[in-house]
Formats: sequence, C-alpha cells, structure tokens
Amino acid sequence: MNQQKRFDKLNKALIYVILFFFSIVSLLPLYWVFSTSMQLSSYESPEMERPTSYVDSNPPKMYPMGFKLYFEHWGEAREAEKAGNTEEAQYHRDQMSHIMNNTFSSFVTLFKKHDIGKWFINSFYIAVVVTLGILLLDSMAGYVLAKKRFPGRNVIFWVIISTMMIPGQVTLVPMFIMIRDLGIMDTHWALILPDLSMVFGVFLMRQYMYSIPDELLEASKIDGASEWKTFWTVVLPLAKPGLAALGIFTFMNVWNSFLWPIIVLNNADLYTLPVGLKTLQDANLASFKLLMSGAAIAAIPMIIVFLIFQRYFVKGLTLGGVKE
Repeated sequence: MNQQKRFDKLNKALIYVILFFFSIVSLLPLYWVFSTSMQLSSYESPEMERPTSYVDSNPPKMYPMGFKLYFEHWGEAREAEKAGNTEEAQYHRDQMSHIMNNTFSSFVTLFKKHDIGKWFINSFYIAVVVTLGILLLDSMAGYVLAKKRFPGRNVIFWVIISTMMIPGQVTLVPMFIMIRDLGIMDTHWALILPDLSMVFGVFLMRQYMYSIPDELLEASKIDGASEWKTFWTVVLPLAKPGLAALGIFTFMNVWNSFLWPIIVLNNADLYTLPVGLKTLQDANLASFKLLMSGAAIAAIPMIIVFLIFQRYFVKGLTLGGVKE
C-alpha cells in the first residue's frame, strides 16, 4: 500500500514536471516578443567605442537590458550624490532617462508616427461584433439541433459538419464575388458578414446543449415561458462555459485573421492590426524591435480575454464532449 502511494506521488510529480516544461516552452515565444519589444536599440557609455544595440546582439539577451542598466545607473547616481559629486550624479540621471526613453521608444513610435491605435480599434470592434454574432447564432443552431426533434435533423447536422472538410482557400473566390456583388468591398461589413457563423461553433454548442437536462426546458414551458424566453433565460445561462470556450476561440480567430482582410480592404483607415503591421514591414519602415512591439500590443487583448474567461474554458470543453 505504501509502495502504491509512493508510486502515485512520483507519477504525479513527473506529470507536473512535464507540464511545467511544456508550459515554459509554450510561453517562451511570448516572453521573447515582449522582451525584444523593450530591448535597448541604442546605448552608449564612455567605456564603449560606439553605441550598442542589444536587439540583434549575439548571443541574444534573454531579458531587456534597459532595466538592468537603469538600476545600475540609479545605484551609481546615489553613490555620487552621497559623495557630493553632482556632475557625475547628473550624468547617471541623464543616462537613466535615455535608457527608459529608448526602452519604450518603439511603442511611442507606433502610436505617434503610425496608425496602430486606429488599427487596434478596428480589430477590437470587428472581433467583438463577430464574436457576439457567432455566440448568438451558433448557440441557437446548437440548441435546435440538440433539443428539437424534426425530420432530417441528423442529416442537416452532418451536412453542416461535412463543410468543415472544405479548405478555406477554396471559398475565397466565391466569397469575394459575393462581397463584390453586394457592394460592400473595402468596408468592415466585408469582414463581419462572412464570419457571423462558424461550423465548429454549431458543433460545439450542439454537443454542449446535450448536457442541459430536458426537465428544465419542460418546466419552463409549463410555467408559460415562450420558446425564446426559455432559450434566453434557461438555456443560455446554463451554457455559459460552452459560450466562453467558443467566445475565446472566435475572438482569437477573428483577431488574428490576416488573409481575408488583406484581400477585401484597400483603405488604410479600415485596416485591422495584423494587416497594418504587415504594411509596416512591407514599407521597410519597421525595425525588428518595432515589429515585436506591434506583436506585443496585438497579443495583449487575447491574453486579457483568456484570463477573464479561463475558469469557463476548460469546463466548456470537457462538458461539451459529454452527451447525456
């Protein structure tokens, strides 16, 4: 019995070690993006023959050198002040100011000289509208396909699911023609309308709706609730974990969308963040640090959305796969 407990503890410890290792590997690219975005691109001191850039240094620096050098100068400034050497203290304070300005210079450049603020708002607006639309429409479709009985229900479901086998690139030309004929080219509607429903969302919500007891729906109808009221007041509150999981998937997918927006948008004022960052790279105006700063800004909303809804995320994925 003691050997079994010891084995279970070792097994659990091994699992945690493996998960910790893979979490570090997964987070390393994100850490590298933020680290490079705040790396010093120009630093000089009397000990150096010429200004040094740590952005493309070899070997690479694994942390922003600006913070390390800032605290070094801060300590030396304090020592100089204690010794009464005001000139040296002022030199170190000037270096501290230069280091902080250079550390965050790429973020300032993006907002002052480029339209990243406008691109950010465009991406956020489109992602929110599409996410809300998919949550409503796909949850309605999933509810009908899971809880309503009518001829051909399973056939309709499998026909919908079969469209997942069609590569997205195949539908680009027909969708482009439809958007052109509707007269909404080079507008945000060209990005919103084609994405207002997602086959995976219908599948996920249908599977999750199976976990909602039929007795609750029948009790709601006995109380005189209409079909819409039952769906709005009973079904949706119980489906929060599934909706959260679908919402995270949808928001990330729309936020990172690049191919379709770059096809249908020509007006720079309508660009989304991925398209805008690509134009910076194409124009050869962006340094590696500037691009990493843009990528860091683009990653922040996805991190926030995941942190807010993470408690529903795993529950939505696990319960959504159980059919009752």
